[in-house]
Amino acid sequence: MAEPVAPRVAAVRAAAERVAPRVIELATQIATIPAPTGDEGARSRFLADLFASAGLAVERDELGDVVARLPGQSNERALLLAAHLDTVFPAGTDLLVREEAGLLRGPGIGDNSLGVAAVAMLPEMLRHLGVQPATDILLTGNVGEEGLGNLRGMRAVVDAHPDIGAAIAVEGQTLGRVTHIAVGSRRLRITLRGPGGHSWGDYGRPSAIHALGRLITALADLPVPSQPKTSLNVGLVSGGISVNTIAPAASCVVDMRSTDPEELRRLADRVEAAVAASAGGEISADVEELGVRPAGQTPPGSPIVQIATETLAALGIEAVCDASSTDANIPIARGIPAVCIGITRGGHAHRTDEFIELAPVPLGLAQLALLTLQVSEALASRAPDAPATNAAIS
Repeated sequence: MAEPVAPRVAAVRAAAERVAPRVIELATQIATIPAPTGDEGARSRFLADLFASAGLAVERDELGDVVARLPGQSNERALLLAAHLDTVFPAGTDLLVREEAGLLRGPGIGDNSLGVAAVAMLPEMLRHLGVQPATDILLTGNVGEEGLGNLRGMRAVVDAHPDIGAAIAVEGQTLGRVTHIAVGSRRLRITLRGPGGHSWGDYGRPSAIHALGRLITALADLPVPSQPKTSLNVGLVSGGISVNTIAPAASCVVDMRSTDPEELRRLADRVEAAVAASAGGEISADVEELGVRPAGQTPPGSPIVQIATETLAALGIEAVCDASSTDANIPIARGIPAVCIGITRGGHAHRTDEFIELAPVPLGLAQLALLTLQVSEALASRAPDAPATNAAIS
């Protein structure tokens, strides 16, 4: 069984205070390295070199995922710490980071440069504590978390490491949250096509844009439940050739989300039925699946959730257990106990004026170290084939 949290708090907080300036410096450095989703190579190489210089065994897969193994007292199971490398900002974005009035401001500084820096510096915190974790720790910088990245990096990391017994996803801006419910999603590109023609000479032929407009209205009118929370959004629309051309093609991108896998499936079925109904005559319809993120949850009574909330309480922070779409979706959907936590507070995520608060960073780092040690001990307390108990991760 994991040791009680409270006796460790003072020592861990002292170690976190020592490491915090270096974490902030490293986060600033990471944020200036471009890493658009699908083009994370430079940041991936930087992190791999950082781990290697610390004497850790490092793997870097063909996608650019970086995994360093921090040896524990047992290698029966491993605890995965995952921080995504990618950002929403396209190549060419000005990545200047500046400090002002207790804030650090810049594109991607909280989502997720600070998370990556915190994971990278965890071994240093444990060194200051003179503690070896009970199990191996996999320190990960993974690709493809944002947008249409479809969590491909996390999928590959989990596929490649069947010894993972629990996972903690680390974000920069969500201190105080314990995300244990995975919001699932499906993203579709719907394209309608027609004969096209001249707006005057061929007037009367069906327009793909007109048909798409009717379809979008039908999608907006679809009923979605508030419990379990479910949503549908048409986020992108494109099509047409000119103002005086009957559009031969038009498309939209649809985002569907739910905390319940079955509700998400039912909504997707209704969307596909609406698409089928929009086709007919000279209008045809195609649907391309752009991404699927699985839904699910680590039960609130699970030891990993309890340890996470108790850790925050020991640091004087009231935990908020919630739902979101994070790297934790993948282990949760595969039955691996997982949560997502944050290192500090901040705002304006996915904006170029994104910011993090500097003062809470040591608290967030202490949370990460305490949670890592506690969950590692809970994993080690369970023999490989033993049934789950309240004292073990389940």
